[in-house]
Amino acid sequence: MKVLYVIIAIIIFGILIAVHEFGHFASAKSLGVRVNEFSIGMGPAIFKRSRGETLYSLRAFPIGGFCAMEGEDDRSDDPRAFTNKRAWRRLIILIAGSFMNFLLGFIIVLIIYANAGGFRTAEITAVDPALPAVTRQSVMAGDVVREIDGHRIHLYSDIPLFLNRGDGDGYDITVIRGDEKLTFENLPLTFEYETEDGQRAMQSGLSFDGVIKGTVGVKLKVSFWQCIDFVRMIIMSFRDLFSGAAGFKDLSGPVGIVGMIADVGQGSANIKAAFGNIAYIAAFIAVNLAVVNMLPLPALDGGRVFILVVTTVIEKIRRRRIDPKYEGYIHTAGLVFFFGLMIVVAFQDVFKLIVK
Repeated sequence: MKVLYVIIAIIIFGILIAVHEFGHFASAKSLGVRVNEFSIGMGPAIFKRSRGETLYSLRAFPIGGFCAMEGEDDRSDDPRAFTNKRAWRRLIILIAGSFMNFLLGFIIVLIIYANAGGFRTAEITAVDPALPAVTRQSVMAGDVVREIDGHRIHLYSDIPLFLNRGDGDGYDITVIRGDEKLTFENLPLTFEYETEDGQRAMQSGLSFDGVIKGTVGVKLKVSFWQCIDFVRMIIMSFRDLFSGAAGFKDLSGPVGIVGMIADVGQGSANIKAAFGNIAYIAAFIAVNLAVVNMLPLPALDGGRVFILVVTTVIEKIRRRRIDPKYEGYIHTAGLVFFFGLMIVVAFQDVFKLIVK
């Protein structure tokens, strides 16, 4: 059964890559840019077919893909070359891949929530007597939590997320009470208790039992905010990485993610639950790809956007075009770096699977 989930994980990667590159492809075609090749995967081609001016290919390794546009990294006299188009057209083409990944993540979440009858809200329904008096005198049943420690609360699931990230001693919380917006600082919102096996643990002192009916509008709204929460989780992961709270050993590449998806599928209660859990991970990965690809780093779409903005400003000042080959050198160096990083992370993932 695990082999089946591994195959599903690989297919998911292929779909995510195809959707991303299709975003570049479709926007390039619609904006009059010549596309020389549209490829899914990297490495040697196992399938190729030309249709019109474009070569379509499927390559051996499902770890990437590309939409090769005329004049993308070099000078071209073709009026339909990427670099000969107006800056706003190039900008749309560059962000289209990440947009499609985000849209796919949103659609997957919407499908997951399609049969949901209702959703828990951020309205407090009870305050535990175990909390200190200062908390019980401040927040009360009926309050709708708006912020915790400066983080906007969009969904109920945001609340345990940010309570768990706090130090447990005190939280700044903003609530909506009727027409008022009230902020309380350094309130204890959790309390310590003893588990059945004698261990000490922390528990939230606020109850959220309210449910809003799952209408089409609510499902669309909840699905969108869930994707925004994915973005926030990714940003927090980067912060943890740069602050030292997480290390290089915590990074995972395609090998590790495939293994995780297989473990999640195999560990689910039944097939339906397995596909639901895998779909949730797929949505998170789709949004992850959208965010990571827009980082202002060489070889990534965000790096190309950054250089596009910089070169456009310089060209306006100098009134002379910059040879695109220099940008090509930068992105080639970035591509070599990322391939090296992927290889190191892949070895690390394989080692984790061996010693697990």
